[in-house]
Amino acid sequence: MTAVGGSFRAPVPWFPLPARLAVLLSGRGSNFEALADACDSGALPARIVLVLSDRADAAGLEKARARGIAAAVEERGGEPRAAHEARLAGRIRSAGTDVVCLAGFMRVLSPAFVERFERRIVNVHPSLLPAFPGLEAQRQAFEHGVKVAGATVHLVDAGTDTGPIAGQEAVPVRPGEDAANLAARILEAEHRLYPATLAALLDGGWVIEGRCLRFPAPGNTEA
Repeated sequence: MTAVGGSFRAPVPWFPLPARLAVLLSGRGSNFEALADACDSGALPARIVLVLSDRADAAGLEKARARGIAAAVEERGGEPRAAHEARLAGRIRSAGTDVVCLAGFMRVLSPAFVERFERRIVNVHPSLLPAFPGLEAQRQAFEHGVKVAGATVHLVDAGTDTGPIAGQEAVPVRPGEDAANLAARILEAEHRLYPATLAALLDGGWVIEGRCLRFPAPGNTEA
């Protein structure tokens, strides 16, 4: 990975393929399943080598184990944040991870953790960022009466949902629908968007200029 004139350019490909992914989750793991299905089908040139959760009751853990993927719990409890994140980082590195994928991981990672894996953490968020960052983005969008909601895949930086945007999918709000229905349709968009955007990132050649992540023009593979 090289810096070019104050910007950042990813090599082609971003990492040797198939890339090794670690997935962090806190709940049902539906975005994990979307990534795993894409890996299995060949649509995503990667394999998931590790699933970690901060919750022992996360359904995504059993879904990972059912697929034969190593899965572990790293609950924080009352320990200091730095110690918990050090254990997470150790697990991730021991698995030989190339890219960390957040898939409903409900803890905000510290700037120190993000720095350990700079430009190697990807997240999916249920809004059209930069609108409605943080928790309950779908509810925020619904309560603001937006006409178009959606999902965003972005690289993770030291802020909350502020990293460079790699992909988005709009979800028009239907007249009369409730917040739960809107959230369900946004989740469907996440399942399409996350694997497709991650595949594009793994192709490499993209550049970060300021706050913007730009993919190469079709046919341009210059790294």
